[in-house]
Amino acid sequence: MSGDTYSLDKQQLMQRTFDQMESERRETDFSARQKIALTCRILFDNGHDSGLAGQITARGDAPGTFLTQQLGLGFDEISAHNLLLVDEDLQVLQGSGMPNPANRFHAWVYRARPDVSCIIHTHAVHTAALSMLEVPLEISHMDNCVLYDEVAFLPKWPGVPVGNEEGELIAGALGSKRALLLAHHGLLVACTSIEESCLLALAFERAARMQLLASAAGTIQPIEPALGREAHDWILRAQRSASAFAYYARRSLKHHPDCLVE
Repeated sequence: MSGDTYSLDKQQLMQRTFDQMESERRETDFSARQKIALTCRILFDNGHDSGLAGQITARGDAPGTFLTQQLGLGFDEISAHNLLLVDEDLQVLQGSGMPNPANRFHAWVYRARPDVSCIIHTHAVHTAALSMLEVPLEISHMDNCVLYDEVAFLPKWPGVPVGNEEGELIAGALGSKRALLLAHHGLLVACTSIEESCLLALAFERAARMQLLASAAGTIQPIEPALGREAHDWILRAQRSASAFAYYARRSLKHHPDCLVE
């Protein structure tokens, strides 16, 4: 990594940074259950508190299975030991209690998207407020570009998402994107890892809050598409996701060490 960096162009410097980050990356030793529990606590501490609404799921080891939280527990009560393993019909395979019946639409997304390993759905307050306006999420700030060209929009509310019709509609609206804004409802994030899903859910709520603040003051100006894509690719990398998740995990564990108990 030595040498005169002042002779390198921007793309070379970016690639140099990616290579260095990859060599320095340190994986956490959290299990999938612990990552889910940490994600619940992280989200709760960062504005994703809406009582018992919202779900997080992650694929299980066996095909057609996923881990999720018990119905009746808030995100601030989730620990690795009280998660459920369920099948696509929401039948409990491991654990006690019942899952949220709205998890049915998660199964539809998993069926449509083999690349997705974790789904987060919340009614975070700024996202929910934005959804009431029936307008898409606007990505117009560098910090939010992790979501640039990644957010689909479902402009009409289909009602309580516990039926197969809603599952098919939501999976179709998401398409190949990583995120979805559901009008009069909330957000959906579907990514290849638990860490990435957690970070995009945090970014989504922050972007919604910024959009409401900016639009109250004036007209939001778009960023150049090429620069938006550049920033997206700069931020959305496994190395950065691992490091950022580890940071939020450290913050959360200062207050919620119990969430790791399996």
